[in-house]
Amino acid sequence: MQKTNNNNLTWFDSLISRKDRERLHGHQGAVFWFTGLSSSGKSTIAHLVERELHKMGCSTYVFDGDNVRHGLCSDLSFSPAARRENIRRIGEMVKLFVDAGIIVLTAFISPYRSDRDSVRSLFADGEFFEIYVECPAEVCEGRDQKGVYKRARAGEIKNFTGISAPYEAPENPELIIRSNELSVEEAVACAMQLVRENNIIVTS
Repeated sequence: MQKTNNNNLTWFDSLISRKDRERLHGHQGAVFWFTGLSSSGKSTIAHLVERELHKMGCSTYVFDGDNVRHGLCSDLSFSPAARRENIRRIGEMVKLFVDAGIIVLTAFISPYRSDRDSVRSLFADGEFFEIYVECPAEVCEGRDQKGVYKRARAGEIKNFTGISAPYEAPENPELIIRSNELSVEEAVACAMQLVRENNIIVTS
């Protein structure tokens, strides 16, 4: 057990180690963090990658931006401070899932580089993989089926990334997927190659 100075809380170490859990799953715990503008294809790619991993017998979970804001982060707005808190909460939740030996895929705009770097700092080397789904804003706007870009341009949605709020592109992501140049199938193949190259799944 590890004591902290935070309200006399004590961290209790599980009787089952992370390595035990990973042996049970047959793969390492890791997070593949998809970031990019709204309608860039993050969620679509992340869910299709999860389906491929599931077919291989992997234990997975996708944290989707809209889904999380229905529950865990339903009390947050889209102000810069609220966005940071949103990503902070997700980072801590993802850390628990990775400790459980799960392969986590996230699909969040996560517009601020410092917030993504803060999440990365929660993990050891080889556990966190940033995937930048790059797509020009005009292409994303043309794909938008929910009408959020139109509403943002009309001033109905405040602090909308790419319109009235900034997006800070990753400087050194593990993978860049240019979704306006690749088919969905090609994008998924790129992400799966990243999984294979980093030996996340035990093949023996």
